[in-house]
Amino acid sequence: MNMIMFMFTLSLALSIALTALNFWLAQMTPDSEKLSPYECGFDPLGSARLPFSIRFFLVAILFLLFDLEIALLLPLPWATQLQSPTTTLTWTSTLILLLTLGLVYEWIQGGLEWAE
Repeated sequence: MNMIMFMFTLSLALSIALTALNFWLAQMTPDSEKLSPYECGFDPLGSARLPFSIRFFLVAILFLLFDLEIALLLPLPWATQLQSPTTTLTWTSTLILLLTLGLVYEWIQGGLEWAE
């Protein structure tokens, strides 16, 4: 027990000493180069606050939606070993049908097209 307490105290003291050394050695006054935005070694050409198309958000949300719903199908191999696999297959078919209908709806509405 004493050895464990000694090791714990030693590691705690060492981590405190290393943290204090880090704060002491760190540079506290950054220059203008450190504060400027980095763009692959070039000077910034324009503002970083340019607006971009909402379609990026739409595609990202659609990806997350379909990806998370597909994750619901991952336990399917274990669910088919339950007492009533027909119920499992019915729910799985319903989920896949809903996902397919949602994808077709988005496709028809033009949510997946980049050209306007």
